[in-house]
Amino acid sequence: MKVEVIRSRTLDDVHHGFLGRVGGVSTGIYAGLNVGLGSDDERDAVIENRRRAVEAVMPDAALARVYQIHSPDVVTVTSGNEDEPPKGDAMVTDRPGILLGIVTADCVPVLFTDRQSAVVGAAHAGWKGAIAGVTDNTIAAMEALGADRSRIACAIGPCIAQKSYEVDEDFFRRFAGADAANERFFADGKAGHYQFDIEGYVAARLAAAGIGKIECLGEDTYSQTDRFFSYRRSCHLGEPGYGRQISLIGLR
Repeated sequence: MKVEVIRSRTLDDVHHGFLGRVGGVSTGIYAGLNVGLGSDDERDAVIENRRRAVEAVMPDAALARVYQIHSPDVVTVTSGNEDEPPKGDAMVTDRPGILLGIVTADCVPVLFTDRQSAVVGAAHAGWKGAIAGVTDNTIAAMEALGADRSRIACAIGPCIAQKSYEVDEDFFRRFAGADAANERFFADGKAGHYQFDIEGYVAARLAAAGIGKIECLGEDTYSQTDRFFSYRRSCHLGEPGYGRQISLIGLR
């Protein structure tokens, strides 16, 4: 089956793609295009899935990734580093032939480009990294390479939707305590709980940082079992593990 590549209209002339689970060789609970080396999937299957992912977006590119730790840390990439990735949760580059790859399983993948300066970025924005400023730091790192935030365009890929993301009172208070305006991203849920719009929160952080072109794809990882992996869904199903999908962007 062909790899499904979800593209953003905002980034349509840039090599990029948000990939799900369609088109891979993994089986069982990891069935499809699982790219998570941290899973218990067969390593050879994950490596083949990563190869297929790169081939579907920018053939012959060198894959660069980070060892993701739910931080606001950004790495400036100058070469492929698939075998020894540095720790962090975002990457930027101005070098051609490199595909930046962010792995997610409900968290928010964000792809960035400044076409004029030929600088791209990719960020993994889980709630911890998002509130700590991973997207703000990605923009700053792009500017250090010559980008200008007034020209940067962003696309937010498949992530857990508000209807699927239940959080407790302590979680709500953490965000509301950081900024009372964050309350708008929470809808009432069952007693003592809320439904969190993490996609909307990340988009608002980007806008507040001066990004004028932001596209939200609105794809819910949790509810689309056949298209995406989901950490939260796997927990609710009592599965012993979960797959990861990859989002990619690069320069020719």
